[in-house]
Amino acid sequence: MQVKDIMTANPICISDGASLRDAHLLMQSRGVRHLPVIAESDGRYRGVLTHKKMIASVVGMLNRYGAGALDRKERFTPIAEVMEVPGQHLGTDEPLTVVVDYFIDNKSGCLPVLDADMRVIGIVTSSDFVKLAKRLLQQQG
Repeated sequence: MQVKDIMTANPICISDGASLRDAHLLMQSRGVRHLPVIAESDGRYRGVLTHKKMIASVVGMLNRYGAGALDRKERFTPIAEVMEVPGQHLGTDEPLTVVVDYFIDNKSGCLPVLDADMRVIGIVTSSDFVKLAKRLLQQQG
């Protein structure tokens, strides 16, 4: 099996010009835990913001500045300051065994799937592997 067999195609992305507040609201409204970050200028992949990283940033702001300043701090914190910078990414033909090993070794929850022009065409998350396991278990009957 390959990445294209389990990836979520055309994932919800966010611009690198967005704020942490924008990302927070987008994650809440769309029910996603990972947001690939794309360049506002050309749409190319710049990094990823995970729910875990976003929550850690918000809690850090809350502890440091208090509840009264949280909204303002979130609105003026560029997503580029909290996103994880580009690291590993995938192509559609990557074997799933490689992806599983990466997830295990790096304790990562997602990897973006990029085309040759570094544009996001999909995402693979640990949830995609859980769904695959369910499907395979159901086939065994």
